[in-house]
Amino acid sequence: MSHLKFGTDGVRGVANLTLTPELAFKIGRAAGRLLVESGTVKRALVCRDTRKSGPMIAAGLSSGLCSTGVDVETLGVFPTGGACHLTRCGEYGLGAVVSASHNPAPDNGIKLIGPDARKLSSEDEKWIESQLDAPLADPPIGAAVGDLKPMATAHAVYREWLMKVVPERLHGLTIAMDCGHGAAYEIAPEVFRGLGATVHAVGTSPDGSNINAEGGATKPQTIQNWTCETRSDIGIAFDGDADRAVFCDSQGRLINGDRTMGLWCAHWKPYDRLSPAVVVGTVMSNGGFETFLKSLGVSVERTDVGDKHVSARLSELGGKIGGEQSGHIIFPDLLPTGDGLVTALEICRVLKRDGRPSTCFVDDYDNWPQCLVNVAVTNKDGWDSDPRLMDSIQSVEADLAGHGRVNVRASGTQPMIRIMVEADSVELRDKARDFLVDEFLGVLGGKIYSQVDLTHALGD
Repeated sequence: MSHLKFGTDGVRGVANLTLTPELAFKIGRAAGRLLVESGTVKRALVCRDTRKSGPMIAAGLSSGLCSTGVDVETLGVFPTGGACHLTRCGEYGLGAVVSASHNPAPDNGIKLIGPDARKLSSEDEKWIESQLDAPLADPPIGAAVGDLKPMATAHAVYREWLMKVVPERLHGLTIAMDCGHGAAYEIAPEVFRGLGATVHAVGTSPDGSNINAEGGATKPQTIQNWTCETRSDIGIAFDGDADRAVFCDSQGRLINGDRTMGLWCAHWKPYDRLSPAVVVGTVMSNGGFETFLKSLGVSVERTDVGDKHVSARLSELGGKIGGEQSGHIIFPDLLPTGDGLVTALEICRVLKRDGRPSTCFVDDYDNWPQCLVNVAVTNKDGWDSDPRLMDSIQSVEADLAGHGRVNVRASGTQPMIRIMVEADSVELRDKARDFLVDEFLGVLGGKIYSQVDLTHALGD
């Protein structure tokens, strides 16, 4: 149990089975040691989403931190973005979010945030992993044990900061909202109503077991239907910890992360808010999105999948926006990590300022046909050094030059090769896809595990 490792978004597992209170305690104790030994401020914040296991895991984590002499303030149910903001502005050495994001209710997770509001570095996470079973050499006792108390002002401080994102306010805008029975269930409708919008909200009655079950950002059909039913101007759906948001227009058509960034750039480019004129996407970002931005004079930088990679590249470039198709969007001038409420406010601000209906956002450009084929193989090792496969990829890239692209990568967790192909026509895409899949099956064996049309999807 102690060897559960950090992934791209913290530690995750089935609560009380693979992610136990004992393991949470060990993570807290090791993270506390990191603060103490590095001389960082010995204060931490801990929050959670609405899962029934949240208080249990948060208690274990908080106890581990306190056992090292770190003072802990608890926020209760609170969005990830809010924890990041408070960690940075409140002079805390660490923030911790107990959440499994979009995963089902039996799962839970722990992600750790540094004092700069970024997720902990891979090096720090590996150090914590290495120290999970190491006891404290000189445990604090008496008055030296860390305090544990609630932070009473957290909700008000975060709400006030969010409302400053939209100085124009949102009077006259009707918004459909799906909070997924997650961390945003209370504060999101409150903030948007406070800005003057009419809000029709669902997913606001968490019972510990219904988080992400009926809708949310990864089940956008709920918000698409609800937006049409309520005749709202735009629909917004959050995931379990509210670090991402996806949208739909008034007709219920999906607005994924690529299109979210595209409409934001189209609005702000003339106002010099997009300087430098670059957007950071991922290898999955659609070619139609890139072509549209190029027509605006905006370039696209691509990173590996994962908001950590996006955030790091934004920092290097001084960029103003980046993100993933899934709705993880980062506005570094506000926060170096994703905050679904910030994203929703930024998009509603554009809608308000533009004076255009949300249908125009979908009609601005067409996505290129894009698909992802997952090929299950017996052994994925060495695929990227096989001459036949490398020649096949180069051949497809030459055929697609200027009209599409291909991205092939091995799964980090499964015996699987992921083949993404996109082109400016379905025929060209399918021809390239079929050729590559046949080549990989011919060399590696295996079978097609799944095939997904990503043209209008949320991606990873």
